[in-house]
Amino acid sequence: MRRRLLAVVLALVPILAVSACGDGGSRAPFAESRTPPSLGSRFYPPQGWSWGYVRSDEGLIQRYGVAAPPVAPRATMLILTGYGESAEAWFETVSDLTAQGFTVWVLERQGQGGSERETPWRDVGHVDSFDPDIAAVRAMIKGVIRPKGDTPLMVIGHSEGGLVALRAAQQGAPMDGLVLSSPAFGLTALPRPRSDFARFTPAMRTLHLGWIRTPDQPGWRREGPDAFQSGRTHDAERGKVQAAWMLANPDLRMGGRSLGWFAAFFDASEAAAHDIRDTAVPTLMLEAGQDKVVTATPQGRLCAAMIDCKETRYADAGHDLHMESDSVRSAWLAAIVDFTRTRMAAKALPHKG
Repeated sequence: MRRRLLAVVLALVPILAVSACGDGGSRAPFAESRTPPSLGSRFYPPQGWSWGYVRSDEGLIQRYGVAAPPVAPRATMLILTGYGESAEAWFETVSDLTAQGFTVWVLERQGQGGSERETPWRDVGHVDSFDPDIAAVRAMIKGVIRPKGDTPLMVIGHSEGGLVALRAAQQGAPMDGLVLSSPAFGLTALPRPRSDFARFTPAMRTLHLGWIRTPDQPGWRREGPDAFQSGRTHDAERGKVQAAWMLANPDLRMGGRSLGWFAAFFDASEAAAHDIRDTAVPTLMLEAGQDKVVTATPQGRLCAAMIDCKETRYADAGHDLHMESDSVRSAWLAAIVDFTRTRMAAKALPHKG
């Protein structure tokens, strides 16, 4: 095993040189971003949008944003982004949800968006553990959002953000409902079989080489592909949104994942499956029938094992349900609003005479 690991490390020496040729940018977090001139107004910052930072004892500074409705909020929502996403990609959805009377928070993941980076190469998707992400969810809820007793708190996790949201629920983060949108419990494209890769990546992390990324995980590229071109959505205009924000704001740019990131993902997904039968938070799992990013089998299996989980699959949808064509996205949005209303009703029951 040691000889095999040494051979792999030696083979990665050229990759180390390539990985070291990053942009040398700052690791520091930042708030305000420049709105791309190519985007329509529906993708602009929501009315009253403001930025902030949160930091748990376990991790780096993470950026969040919030917008509130013009009236007393009927519910509070916390959105956890997927891999490579910044909060800007959710602006249209945030505006739609605030129009429903909800206060909406978006927490960016560690090492992406406007959050602090662990390496000086901002486009490297590197973490050694998802635990700081999970701790940041708890810090957001308890120290920043501080939900009121009569207003339900819904946590919405997209892709790997769904995995973080589930782990937060399993570790006791207070929430009234959990929405998992295209949750990532398994990945479709790995450079090696998962059984092999899941043994190799923790070893590289132990050797403090987790920040390396393999050749199949390139850096950010101006030429794309964007979410539409890669099949994550069937809506050409929405598919360009995240790419446009990255083009206009170099510090938002994200490329491929590091070896440490994969090790962290395997740790979190295995822990989520281990604790799944104890997950008591009412859950709505929304899945994409044409998902090219995550595997479908674990989604259904985990939902079936949970105490209270309902599953809906959109047969014609790509991975990014919040960026899909109107026919899919409207149904996805309605499902979230309806689920939230059921949690609002449940929250009000104890107060009825």
